[in-house]
Order: sequence, then C-alpha cells, then structure tokens
Amino acid sequence: MTDGRQKMPSTLAARLAKEWRQSGPGYMFLLPWLVGFFGLTLGPTLASLYLSFTDYDLLTSPSWAGLDNYEYAFTRDRRLGNALEVTFTYVLFSVPLKLAVALLLAMVLDRSVRGVAFYRATYYLPSLLGASVAIAVLWRQIFGAEGLFNQLLLVLFGWQGPAWVTHPDYALSTLVVLAIWQFGSPMIIFLAGLRQIPQDLYEAASMDGASGWRQFWRITLPLLAPVIFFNLVLQTIEGFKAFTQAFIVSGGTGGPIDSTLFYSLYLYEEAFANFRMGYASALAWLLLVIIAIFTAIAFWSSKYWVYYEDEAR
Repeated sequence: MTDGRQKMPSTLAARLAKEWRQSGPGYMFLLPWLVGFFGLTLGPTLASLYLSFTDYDLLTSPSWAGLDNYEYAFTRDRRLGNALEVTFTYVLFSVPLKLAVALLLAMVLDRSVRGVAFYRATYYLPSLLGASVAIAVLWRQIFGAEGLFNQLLLVLFGWQGPAWVTHPDYALSTLVVLAIWQFGSPMIIFLAGLRQIPQDLYEAASMDGASGWRQFWRITLPLLAPVIFFNLVLQTIEGFKAFTQAFIVSGGTGGPIDSTLFYSLYLYEEAFANFRMGYASALAWLLLVIIAIFTAIAFWSSKYWVYYEDEAR
C-alpha cells in the first residue's frame, strides 16, 4: 500500500512531463497572444463593465452607482440621441455607397488589362491612409472655405462654395465622402470573390443572348452574395466605430451644432474631456449592444438573400 502511494506522484509527474513535451512548445508560442488577450482585451473589457455601474472621474476611486449611468443615457442625455442620429446617418449612407464603389472597381480590375497589378495597389492605398490623422487633416483643408474643392468650383462654375467641413448642413457629407474614398479593403475582397465565379456561366449566358447587365443581376450578384454579406458586416461595424475622421475634421468638438458628433467621439468626450469614465464605460457597452443587434439582423436577413454553393447539394 505504501509502495502504491509512492508510485502515484511519480506516475503523475511522468504524465505531466509527457504532456508538456507534446503540448508545451505550442503553449509557449501562444503565450504572447494569451498575455495580450487576458491582459489587454479580456481584463479591460471586464473592468469597463464594472466601471459602467460606477461614478468614476479618473482622479478618485470609483463609487458604486448601480444603473444610474444607463438610466441617464436612456432618459436624460439629449446629446446621446444626437450622436446616435449622426452615427446611424453616417452608416446608412457610407456603407452602401462604399460597397457599391468597391464592387464597381473590383469588376473593372477583374478584367485582364495591362498594368492591372499597379492599379490594384493604387486603389487599395486609400484604405491604408484613409484612417490616418494626416489624411483627415488634408481632407479638412480640401473642403475648407479656401480649399481645393471650392477653388475647383470657382474655376469651373464661377461659384464660391461654403466651408463644407464647418457648415452644419454639409459637414457630415464630407465625412461620408471620405469613408467612400476608403474603398480599397472591400474592393480587394470583392475581387477575390469575383475570381471564384466560374467563367463557364458567363459564356453560357452569352450564348443564350443574356446582356452584360442581366448577367450581373443573374450570375454575379447571387454568387457574390456571401462576399457582399461579409463586407457588409465588416463595414457596418467599422462605420459605428468611426472616430479619427470626425475628431480631426470637427476639431474634436463634434462640428457645428454637433453635426459630426459620432457616437465614438461623444464617448471620448465623456471619458477624457468631462472625466466621466463611468458613464463613458456605459456608453461603450451600449455601443457593443447596438453593433450586436445590427450584426444579428444582418445574419438573420442573410438567409433570404445570401446563396451558398453547399446549400444546393
């Protein structure tokens, strides 16, 4: 009996040593990701959830406030309603227009033309630069009162345009145009999807007398639906998280009469300008819920318009 007790620890140690030899190197390679996930993602996420139920100003210890932050957001915060309206408007116009432009250019670049690789890289460049501070500053100069856009209007039509980025009726439109200009990422994804469509289908349709427009509606769009759905979800999420453009173009104030007060910009103001970190954390979780709802709606609606090849089998 004593010998059995002495063998158990050694057997357990041998098993652990064997498991470590088999899986240890893999866990070591995963260690940087695990540290980042628990230390930089999961930890702060749980901390923000706790802070959303507190009154916290970054300078003193947080005090428990219960549902006060959420009650204030739903019943008394008028600027939040304006931020939601601006953000919904931005997403409603920027996402479909960006995807339309991206699909159009992807179809153009899908043709075998000379120098097509150069054009692909050139068209993708705005997506790499569009979210940068430098491009936002440049955009503000282009659409300023004395900017390049107004200079072109004056030369071509003899009309002096307004200061587009500071006019409450046009400020949001300039940001929508900037978002559309960043079409490179969805364009590359569309291009990959177009390459997966069998050319035999187009040849058969041509032999049957189908026009190019009819081929687009009957072949391209149905077979490209999964890629469109993928891009739609990604770009919608990115639209709700838009921040840099509005912050720089509006000078960090939300523009004239809050016309460019994006949700993320308002969240930033509450956290780092008004030092209401508890309320900002509640706003962050509300944004998470909003994005989750729109994503769920997209997945629910996909069964009516997204076609997967495996479903026909």
